[in-house]
Amino acid sequence: MTGLYSCVWPLLSRLDPETAHGLAIFALKRGLVPSARRIDEHRLRQTLWGMDFSNPVGLAAGFDKNAEVVQAMLGQGFGFVEAGTVTPKPQTGNPKPRLFRLTGDGAVINRMGFNGAGQDVFHRNLAGVKTRPGPVGVNLGKNAASVDAAADYTAGVRALAGLADYLVINVSSPNTPGLRALQSRDQLSELLDAVRAALRAVAPSNPPPLLLKVAPDLTDDDKRDIAEVALEQKLDGLIATNTTIDRPAGLTDANRIEKGGLSGRPLFDASTKVLADFYRLTDGRLPLIGVGGIASGADAYAKIRAGASLVQIYTALVFEGPGLVRRINTELADLLAGGGFAHINEAIGADHR
Repeated sequence: MTGLYSCVWPLLSRLDPETAHGLAIFALKRGLVPSARRIDEHRLRQTLWGMDFSNPVGLAAGFDKNAEVVQAMLGQGFGFVEAGTVTPKPQTGNPKPRLFRLTGDGAVINRMGFNGAGQDVFHRNLAGVKTRPGPVGVNLGKNAASVDAAADYTAGVRALAGLADYLVINVSSPNTPGLRALQSRDQLSELLDAVRAALRAVAPSNPPPLLLKVAPDLTDDDKRDIAEVALEQKLDGLIATNTTIDRPAGLTDANRIEKGGLSGRPLFDASTKVLADFYRLTDGRLPLIGVGGIASGADAYAKIRAGASLVQIYTALVFEGPGLVRRINTELADLLAGGGFAHINEAIGADHR
C-alpha cells in the first residue's frame, strides 16, 4: 500500500465494503484519483486477437459493473479493463449485506448477484469513453429471473458487441441460481451455438473475440468437457477462474462463514491449478487469462508460467490500492529477466515444458 491509498485506507476500512466501493467509483468518475505513470517495458508488451496490450495486467470484471470508470481505470496503468458483469435488464441483486472483507486472509466474500443498471445504461456509458489506451472487455451475464439464459446472453451480444474489444460469457458466478449448471457440456454447447449465431448476425466480418469465464470448483470431467467444447466451438480464450464456493483451511476472519464467492489470496492455488489444467487440456492452443489471488509480480509470474497469456486482479486492489498495478508489472518484468525470458511470450506455459 503506497501513496494516497495508504492515507485513505484507514477510512475506507472502517466503512461497509459496498459503501467503500461506491465511494471509489464516485472518486474515479470525478477525476479525484490521479492517473498513474504507465510502465513501458518491452518484455511485457504483446499482441493477442489482433489487439495490442502494453502490459498483461488487467482489471477483472466486478469492479466496474456499469462501465462507469473504464477510462479512469485504464489511466491507473492497467493493460486492459473488463467491465460488467452486465445483464439485459437492471436488477438490484441479492439482499444486503452481501460483500465482506476477510482482511487478515487477504480475501473477500461476495454474494452480489449481478446487481447493475442493465445493458442500456452500460451501453451509454461505454459509448461515452473517449480514449482507450488498452482493450476493453465486456462481461455478459443473465438476469436472475430469466428462464431463457441463451436469450439473455444473445441480447447482450446484440447490444454490446459493437463496443467491446472482446466479449466474455460468464457462466461461473456462484451467486445467480442455476448459472453454473450452464457449464455442463450439453448446456454450454447449446448456449455457445446461440451466442455464435448472434455474433455472426451483428458482426459478420469482424466479430470481437469470444471468451468463456469458468469456475474453480470443477471436477476433472467438467474441465475436460469444457475444454473440448471450447475447442469445438473455436472459442478465442478462457478466463480461469471466477470466485469459489469452497472455504480453504486456514481462513481466520470471522466473515469466513458468510455465503457467496470467495476471492483473493486463499483462491490462488486452486485457481492456478485449474488454469494449468486448461492449458494442458487445450494443448496451449487457446489464450488463457489467469485470475484469482494475484497480489504481486511473483503471483502473476506463476500464473503465466502455468499457462496464462494475461492476468487480472481485483480483490488485492481493495487492500493495496491502484499503485499495485505498477508494482506487479515492475516485479514481473524483473522476474522474466531473471528467468532468462526476453519476452513474456517465452514464459507462457513454461511449467509444462
